[in-house]
Amino acid sequence: MCYVVYMAQNRIAFNKYGLLPKADYEYTFSELRATVFVKGSKKPSIPGWDKDWRAYLVNQAEILVNQLWDIGITEIWLDGSFAEAKPHPNDIDGYFECDLSEFASGYIERELNKRDPYKIWTWDSSSRRSYRGYVKKQLPMWHKYRVELYPHYGQHSGIIDKHGNPEMFPAAFRRCRTSNREKGIIKIVK
Repeated sequence: MCYVVYMAQNRIAFNKYGLLPKADYEYTFSELRATVFVKGSKKPSIPGWDKDWRAYLVNQAEILVNQLWDIGITEIWLDGSFAEAKPHPNDIDGYFECDLSEFASGYIERELNKRDPYKIWTWDSSSRRSYRGYVKKQLPMWHKYRVELYPHYGQHSGIIDKHGNPEMFPAAFRRCRTSNREKGIIKIVK
């Protein structure tokens, strides 16, 4: 079970594994820009912390989150290497909660693409393209924004837990992919 934590910039600290302690950290975008996620830690500082790149990623995520908010989706979480003590994260990953019927009917994708000038909203695996230096092919939203946000409507994530069982999105996003350790996640609020 996760719990919600509201923390000021100087109170957030990555643990010894470079992960956030298990919690949902709620932030507006303004608040997020003032946190360790962008500005870095003062004590101890992390060598090579790329605050300009991290600020860019937050700006890109805000574009997509605003589009989600515009169609009434409000439960949105950000994660990936951005939410870890990685000096130059590859991107921001995340998910949003939505209604299965609205997703299955194509309503969500259609409405989001009406709002995005690049029409990047799709989760069709055939839309994934290679990017130099990456094994995994990326979705169009990643190529344009360096952000991937996935819909969660009660389905499994495609990630297996330590017992071999498929995990739901919320659980999968709260574990480190490489070490399987529990970790915190960022919840975006208006």
